[in-house]
Amino acid sequence: MGQLTVGSNPTPSAEAPGGPERAPGDAPSRRLTCGAVDDLDAMGLAIAEARLALDHGDVPVGAIALHDGEVVARAHNERELLGDPTAHAELLVVRRAAEALGRWRLDDVTVVVTLEPCTMCAGALLGARVARVVFGADDPKAGACGSLYNVFADPRLNHEIPLRARVRAAECGELLTSFFLDRRG
Repeated sequence: MGQLTVGSNPTPSAEAPGGPERAPGDAPSRRLTCGAVDDLDAMGLAIAEARLALDHGDVPVGAIALHDGEVVARAHNERELLGDPTAHAELLVVRRAAEALGRWRLDDVTVVVTLEPCTMCAGALLGARVARVVFGADDPKAGACGSLYNVFADPRLNHEIPLRARVRAAECGELLTSFFLDRRG
């Protein structure tokens, strides 16, 4: 099987990979790029978003939401910045995508995140009915998409989410490893 892609419009992005500047908690505009973004490029955008978390001492996890192959929302961890234990990148990106699309049901949205979602985030992604999740690094301590649990494939739940794991995993993992090495310095 070849590279999985989202959408089919080959139009290049209209913005720089880092995306527009915005204040913490600001919702993005409806469309942040023009044209389809494949999984590898989407993870690159999520990695760039994760790096923004470093500016305020948060664990560098980034996420983007794709609708019809275009970025409709982006977020990074903001727990330290907001003093909110639920301000994980996945929860923030789901909220922003729902706002951008004007609906809670995100059954045509792919979420791309640099770290395997935890149980809280996996539950939110299930609740939002996202169509698909792509993640980078495994999380052996809290991962709920294969490492500790596999919430997305639990037949007892009312929704299952197709998953693509370990996309650009080395890059995602290095960002996290560097962060924790620096903190333990």
